[in-house]
Amino acid sequence: MGAATVRRNDVSWMIGGPQGSGVDSSANVFARACAAGGLHVFGKREFYSNIMGEHSYFHLRAHTNLVRSHIDSVNVLATFEAETLFRHAREVTDDGAIVYDPSLGKTRLSDVPTIEKRLYADLKTYLISRGVGETLDDLLAASKQRGVTLLPIPFKDLLEQIADEFKVDQLSKISRVVNMLAVGASFGVLGFDFSTMESALADVFRNKAKIVSMNASGARKAYELAGSLAPDFGYRLERVARKEPRLFLTGSQATALGKLYGGMRFQTYYPITPASDESEFLEENEVLELNGHGLAPDAADAAPSKEKGASVLVVQTEDEIAAVTMATGAALTGARSATATSGPGFSLMMEGIGWASINEVPLVITLYQRAGPSTGMPTRHEQGDLRFALHAGHGEAPRILLASGDFEECIRDGFLAFNYAERYQMPVIHLVDKALANSYATVGVPDLSDLRIDRGATAPPNDGYSKDNPYKRFDLGNGPVSPRAFLGQEGTIFWNTGDEHDEFGHITEDPVVRDAMMEKRFAKLDLAAREIPSEEKVKYFGPKGAPTVIVSWGSTKGALLDALDRLWAEGAKVGYLHVRLINPFPVDEVLAHIAKAKRRVGVEMNFGAQLAGIVRERTGIEMTHFIQKYNGRPMSNTELYDAIQAILRGKAEKRTVLTHGS
Repeated sequence: MGAATVRRNDVSWMIGGPQGSGVDSSANVFARACAAGGLHVFGKREFYSNIMGEHSYFHLRAHTNLVRSHIDSVNVLATFEAETLFRHAREVTDDGAIVYDPSLGKTRLSDVPTIEKRLYADLKTYLISRGVGETLDDLLAASKQRGVTLLPIPFKDLLEQIADEFKVDQLSKISRVVNMLAVGASFGVLGFDFSTMESALADVFRNKAKIVSMNASGARKAYELAGSLAPDFGYRLERVARKEPRLFLTGSQATALGKLYGGMRFQTYYPITPASDESEFLEENEVLELNGHGLAPDAADAAPSKEKGASVLVVQTEDEIAAVTMATGAALTGARSATATSGPGFSLMMEGIGWASINEVPLVITLYQRAGPSTGMPTRHEQGDLRFALHAGHGEAPRILLASGDFEECIRDGFLAFNYAERYQMPVIHLVDKALANSYATVGVPDLSDLRIDRGATAPPNDGYSKDNPYKRFDLGNGPVSPRAFLGQEGTIFWNTGDEHDEFGHITEDPVVRDAMMEKRFAKLDLAAREIPSEEKVKYFGPKGAPTVIVSWGSTKGALLDALDRLWAEGAKVGYLHVRLINPFPVDEVLAHIAKAKRRVGVEMNFGAQLAGIVRERTGIEMTHFIQKYNGRPMSNTELYDAIQAILRGKAEKRTVLTHGS
């Protein structure tokens, strides 16, 4: 490939290896280096549900322009072990490159016990079709036949050089340096400024100067070797000027930041994948410098601060039942309180959530969806909990459902969830998913100046409550939202119970009171539907009045927008309605965008097209086409582009199931 056809700052990169071998750290360094060089980054993390040994990989895109999703192909594949090559070599583009350890060349496919039988048979068939044997050298030869550039990096030799340089007596003590050798070789063949990698290493391994020095030394050696092996490689990464400040973070970190900005003071959790990442991040950052962001000048009482910072107490409980009930207790004291969990943990929280609902407690539950049912695939992705979150629990209990589709929405919705919970005095379930939680990306620093903490109706202190004018926590005479007193507030006495109750909280089974209380609780949803602004309910992208409208929710947003950018550039007349508020359902806003569309396409990461079913129930309008994926891997914009294009051309069945993913 000549210099004139070199593709600059548009690279899809992957690194893989056994879990526990440092793959995440290497990907983190690669991504941070690209971000430091002014590039936009998006990376997805895939791993098995065990601690050590099974295959994991990180697939990352670096680009001059904003990237919001991954693609199916890989331009540079880097690894130091055999399984990653067997699994992913076929994903490398014909003009791409593979960084590998040549000492592994005689490894046979049958020597890798962790490759599933289905994949083993598929690979055998592929190798036979290419007319080669089943060793790693054979697979690499098949790749070379396609035009792939092979970059053999003698990892052991380089490790020995590092050991000599830093006087390390055993190679096993520095075995993880191979990850950074792979990263260094990747940057070498891409011609990226090595100083950005040095900066990223210092950031990832801060306060560990020797580790930084060893990794930097080894990476430099691999960098120079790879660059010399393929000086004319057709992909390049180059530094660009960054015009605006950016954040580099994961979806779980974005959600945590939103909750901190929103004044959260207490969070509980029981460890569960993928929700634990958020609480662990909060534990590491229990005091956040706010500098006034997102807080109204007069909100000091609503968000007490210490030296312009916000502190939060995070408690790991003995189980999810304790987590939800402890968070509820904190909310009763007036603290903005939340718990975070995933599907199985959410199941255990049902009675506690019902208790919070009947007592009108403002509680936030962050629900990180993963593949089910039961334990399902604990580290894989799905949007399968929508119906569960909407209906879970015995009896009918109102709750607000808010679903985030990208990192900025994670931040904003983390903030807004507390406003909704306190304004309408009910549980708010904030839906995130594994694809968002475990992805890394660079995003612009969001403007939160429009956000203000809203604590809703609270009982003012010393308000003249007395025996003749008692405080009624569940007052039936002044609208659905009763002024809320905090536990121990002077002049107020009230009771909390899991049973139906009267205005004071005393248990009752009076049928008239029961009717009134049920109507009071659910009337708050009607109030929320009227008061929540349309821009917090839905977002429409694309030409108005488009004959084809896509309806979706959650983390499909990034892949859809990246795919639609291509289709719009080609002149396609297609719109996209992103639904963010699931309950109360925004009937009018949805109808305004889909009622006259000729084709309506539901895009979801679940088997049952759950949002499409809710749309049909609430509006009477059915989707004409469905694009679904439920194999545990997120949708790529490659898959979506092809599937939407087939629908536009009239060449698609009613239901398209996407299946790509390793």
